[in-house]
Amino acid sequence: MKTVLMVAEKPSLAQSIARILSRGSMSSRKGLNGTCSVHEYSGAFEGQPARFKMTSVCGHVMTLDFLGKYNKWDKVDPAELFSQAPTEKKEANPKLNMVKFLQVEGRGCDCIVLWLDCDKEGENICFEVLDAVLPVMNQARSGEQTVFRARFSSITDTDICAAMARLGEPDHNEALSVDARQELDLRIGCAFTRFQTKYFQGKYGNLDSSLISFGPCQTPTLGFCVERHDKIQSFKPETYWVLQAKVDVDKDRSLLLDWDRVRVFDREIAQMFLNMTKLEKEAQVEATSRKEKAK
Repeated sequence: MKTVLMVAEKPSLAQSIARILSRGSMSSRKGLNGTCSVHEYSGAFEGQPARFKMTSVCGHVMTLDFLGKYNKWDKVDPAELFSQAPTEKKEANPKLNMVKFLQVEGRGCDCIVLWLDCDKEGENICFEVLDAVLPVMNQARSGEQTVFRARFSSITDTDICAAMARLGEPDHNEALSVDARQELDLRIGCAFTRFQTKYFQGKYGNLDSSLISFGPCQTPTLGFCVERHDKIQSFKPETYWVLQAKVDVDKDRSLLLDWDRVRVFDREIAQMFLNMTKLEKEAQVEATSRKEKAK
């Protein structure tokens, strides 16, 4: 009987998937780190009897950082962080002992099914899990697939069962794109944080902070805010006129009609249309439409 390890991105997600796939017939226990539970049940995998172990991580297992000496502000030129400073992978949350936890649960397993979120970050976490688990798993036979990727868009019985029935493989290129983004964020963020913190300290009273951080992902958002602020500040109001017509449908009902032109900035034109409508006593319906909306 094969032992299949399955890993989700969050403990609650792991529990939901295990409940669906086991049809509620499972046993649960706390893992080594006391945070991630392990849900076990029996079933079939690739047409053979199997024992399943469903567990999770808590987001990224690893994080990127500079080597220790480059974290000392006074001894390193921030410019060195762009290219010369080497980086290393560290556990994202050492208190969780996530790598050791995964290795304990993965030891002796024959296959692994990755249920990480279906985005680039999830794809990257797939390979963080594999780096921890593959060395302790049972050796695969030649040509045998032991690593599987589940892709799903909702936590429903139908979607989860369908994902289990059509397992694929994790995408290494998407995972590498996240590695590149993490390194860019680290190098640019740390370098500019040090540059601007040292530059602003002592110059402005309300900015005399011990740390003035810079985040590359926040820069576009800040740009949108500044652009919108500039438009509001430079806005010059201009007088316009609107034509409104009230139509009595019957004794108890009336309709306020919207003008298709919406507004005009020339008073004489608005007055012309007003004079035209004042002469009319009846209105003709040219077309009707009906729409349904649900929230």
